Amino acid sequence: MKTVFTFPGQGTQYAGMFRGMPDIHRRLVVAREILGDELDTLDTAPALQHTRAVQLALLIAGVCWADALTGRQITPDIVSGLSIGAYPAAVIAGALDFRDALHLVALRGELMERAYPHGYGMTAIMGLTRGQVENIVAGSGTYIANLNAETQIVIAGRDDQMAQVAQQALALGATRAKRLAVSVPSHCALLDAPASQLAQAFRKVTLRRPHCAYLSGSSARVLWQPERIADDLAFNMARTMHWEEAMIAAREREGRLAIEMPPGGILTCLTRQAHWEGEAISLERSGVDVACHLYRRLAR
Repeated sequence: MKTVFTFPGQGTQYAGMFRGMPDIHRRLVVAREILGDELDTLDTAPALQHTRAVQLALLIAGVCWADALTGRQITPDIVSGLSIGAYPAAVIAGALDFRDALHLVALRGELMERAYPHGYGMTAIMGLTRGQVENIVAGSGTYIANLNAETQIVIAGRDDQMAQVAQQALALGATRAKRLAVSVPSHCALLDAPASQLAQAFRKVTLRRPHCAYLSGSSARVLWQPERIADDLAFNMARTMHWEEAMIAAREREGRLAIEMPPGGILTCLTRQAHWEGEAISLERSGVDVACHLYRRLAR
């Protein structure tokens, strides 16, 4: 039995998401050193209107909650993150220093928001297959961004173009087409240029070989080489996410307990849809004590 820590991406954030977050002193000291007083307002509604703040908040929350588990002797065999969630995953795996992660994520958010300050985003389409969505997207100016589950696919692009695709999807039988709380068109070629700029920043950072398996949410492969992890982190904003395939890969590596770090529980639902064998829980909804109980029960 192996334990998988999963880390969510943009769209899961909400005002007040730091309430109840474990006070991991060593992490928060570093965060305050780099962010200053911004740390106090990072999870407020006005701040979360900006991509930079959202991504920093998800990084800090993911790392602190994962530290709370490792402090209770719950250690991951595999870590995986969706989009920005790859950064706290890399930190917990020991591949990326938390201080470096804060600088890189701040830059990542700024580059993405600067490239598309308004009028773009992402929309989730539920109830249609990949082939059906590909047919609708063709020639629309939008892109398939996330393959989250067999019939949950996210597109990215301009707001008006996504709205047209959503209408066509519903007419074709989609059960839902929801505009996500993401203000940039992630995981498509529209972000190739910002990703290349971020890759330049990674050249100044030293990554290490992870001490547990780092499972890429974009390639659905385990990466051990520091240079490949750096490439994955820098360019994942412009690459399609293959979350379903990643969780199938985790299952095939004997993953049996998947614990999703706060905020939210969307990855837990998606993991279960990937024919998961074992337990999949959202830490925000189930709590640390339940995670400890399942970890020790499944470890017998």
